[in-house]
Amino acid sequence: MSMWLRQHLAAIGDAIKQFAHAPGSFAMNVLVIAIALSLPIAGLTLLENVRPVSEQLAVEPEISIFMGVDTPRERSKALAVDIQRVLQKAGNTGKLEFIPRENALSALKSRTGLSDALTTLGENPLPDGYVLKLAGFQSVNDARKIDAIAVQLKALPGVEYVQVDSAWVKRLAALMHVLRMSLFFLASTLAVVVVAVVFNTIRLQVLTQREEIEVCRLFGATDSHICRPFYYSGALLGLLAGLAALLAVAAALGPLNGAIAEFARLYASEFRLSSLHGPTVVVLLTGSAGLGLLGALLSVRRHLSRLS
Repeated sequence: MSMWLRQHLAAIGDAIKQFAHAPGSFAMNVLVIAIALSLPIAGLTLLENVRPVSEQLAVEPEISIFMGVDTPRERSKALAVDIQRVLQKAGNTGKLEFIPRENALSALKSRTGLSDALTTLGENPLPDGYVLKLAGFQSVNDARKIDAIAVQLKALPGVEYVQVDSAWVKRLAALMHVLRMSLFFLASTLAVVVVAVVFNTIRLQVLTQREEIEVCRLFGATDSHICRPFYYSGALLGLLAGLAALLAVAAALGPLNGAIAEFARLYASEFRLSSLHGPTVVVLLTGSAGLGLLGALLSVRRHLSRLS
């Protein structure tokens, strides 16, 4: 075990020495890869901040159920059993509230300022109704289920009109899905760029150390011993570039939050962008190091075979 550890520590030391021989070139490679990684990291940061807000907005989509104006009060109240049966059949849960027509008229007068105009009508023109608050949903398919429930509620006897407020939720869910897919394709494309940059960097290192590699082979060095420092070079390059990208995105959040705060105050909100959490940072750093290792692996195997 100690021999294995010493071999890998020596390989890491050799990788650091290779970068120390050409610090300018190393810094430029880190910068190029960091720029490529900063775009998907910034997109992920934005999605992670927007996702809780979107989930909170979609937590209780409502269905408003209006009875016919001539429907008796007893029949209107009895409809609650039928509504609950529709919900159970659809496998959904929700909070059902009966709104008497008198309460609806009082609320309308207080909110619209049309008290005098409504008083001149004499009779109450509003029907009894229900407000059904369903369990939260976060996908377009769930929103379609809400529409199916609304169709069944519309078919109940005595129901005149059903209004569903899930249209905006479906648009929000569709928009979030588009953003996720766009981020995925962007990250995939830039991952190829990272691998290509590391591939070219390691290729230059292999060609520069060609004579050293040949001498090592003459003394019986195995391919794994020769390749190990290059693998660590690629992994370290990806790791440092990922760290630089994370720091750049975190630094950009400061001035960006200043602009967002002014906009959010117009909507009485305190929304601000926050940095990614620890587990996500670890995953991103591991991924960036893995991309660097992949580029080094492809480059070393190809070019060492040509030196054989």
